[in-house]
Amino acid sequence: MHVLSLSSSSIFLFLFLTSTIPISAAEPTTSQPPAPRRRQHRELSGDYYSKTCPQLENLVGSITSQRFKEVPISAPATIRLFFHDCFVEGCDGSILIETEKGSKRLAERDAEENKELREEGFESIIKAKALVESHCPSRVSCSDILAIAARDFIHLAGGPYYQVKKGRWDGKRSTAAVVPQNIPRSNSTVDQLIKLFASKGLTVDDLVVLSGSHTIGFAHCKSFTGRLYDYKGTKRPDPTLDPRLLKELRMSCPFSGGSSGVALPLDTTTPFVFDNGYFTGLGTNLGLLGSDQALFLDPRTKPIAVEMARDKQRFLKAFGDAMGKMGSIGVKRGRKHGEIRTDCRVFL
Repeated sequence: MHVLSLSSSSIFLFLFLTSTIPISAAEPTTSQPPAPRRRQHRELSGDYYSKTCPQLENLVGSITSQRFKEVPISAPATIRLFFHDCFVEGCDGSILIETEKGSKRLAERDAEENKELREEGFESIIKAKALVESHCPSRVSCSDILAIAARDFIHLAGGPYYQVKKGRWDGKRSTAAVVPQNIPRSNSTVDQLIKLFASKGLTVDDLVVLSGSHTIGFAHCKSFTGRLYDYKGTKRPDPTLDPRLLKELRMSCPFSGGSSGVALPLDTTTPFVFDNGYFTGLGTNLGLLGSDQALFLDPRTKPIAVEMARDKQRFLKAFGDAMGKMGSIGVKRGRKHGEIRTDCRVFL
């Protein structure tokens, strides 16, 4: 039983590290004049910056590789950041905007649903953007940098290396009020998840495959304590939860007090490796979140989860494809709808 790996020194390590989705686009230039007519209707492409910033991938890669070595939690933090960006207003970098000082209108990142997004993810993008700006000023969007960085971290952790199509512009608005209805919850039902993903143009297969990103993710106690002590108002734990995992989780997440800063791995078998361990865990009732374990219980999603657990290479290929699909959600294009920010934290 792999769950035993959560005890003693492993638990300490987790606590130490975590306490405290064709779109056309115009290509920007250094001074950002109106894009030439011949470029107004261009799809996202792998070579979008081949002339304006040919070294882009290497620049971002130098930051992600350094961050992965020095601050490994940056990997799941940045991947989660990309998901939260794409699911709200599309993949436009709006999650990176900071709320203006004194403003009552909160930006996306300050929504309650985003408060657990780790600073290490934001820091990775800020550092990558700064380096890119020093070589290719005002040419590369924050949203493209985020998409590249997420891919890099996935690959660095053992996941697939897939082509990131580029050409996104950064969105011109970021509003916390639109976040709640666009972000999955830890106790979402499969019906709710399917409906949400469908609203983004994603299929049931995409839902299950993309959930596999939890293979290196973490969750705070408050996201799953209901399963430990009062499942659906029964005053008893979730009967689908492995008994030994339940015992381990209760040790780290007491019913009340002392666990606000605690976060535990969503994949209890290989929490720092991007593989299909998340799915094999679901097959033995080791899913941490109710919404995760539900994928293995529902007849619409279980066959897909079983297949991902059975074939690691199939999962990795499917995940790269699904990330490319998700990375095209709501892409902004042209000066009317977007901009190329020089600082990812503030609008131009």
